[in-house]
Amino acid sequence: MRCMVLVKASKDSEAGVMPSEKLLAAMGKYNEELMKAGVMLAGEGLHPSSKGARVKFSGDTRTVVPGPFAGPKDLVAGFWMFKVKSLYEAIEWVKRCPNPMEGESEIEIRPVFEAEDFGAELTPELREAEKRMRAQMERGGRR
Repeated sequence: MRCMVLVKASKDSEAGVMPSEKLLAAMGKYNEELMKAGVMLAGEGLHPSSKGARVKFSGDTRTVVPGPFAGPKDLVAGFWMFKVKSLYEAIEWVKRCPNPMEGESEIEIRPVFEAEDFGAELTPELREAEKRMRAQMERGGRR
């Protein structure tokens, strides 16, 4: 199973405060462990929401809302994509993570939907299209 592991933002991360050299080194070591174990598929830190935007949908209408966004605890400062056998395994890996922020912080773990989760609604034609798209993404988006 794949899990998206979300590092919640803090007031400091939203203010653009960069992690210390010590934390960067600890995270680098942790990421190496994840990669050696075949768990880490991807992982990145994100710029503060002040450098981002949201697109709101209402029927056919699209409204762009530039950052920053309120409520750092509801925002994401970084992520990993894990490939694990179970949610329990993902939790165990996250418990080994260095604290990503100064003081209190939180990491959320969310299983990613797989094709089989959609049942009959994902028809054979849609499954094939999904398979082709994933193969194309692995080639860097090139046909």
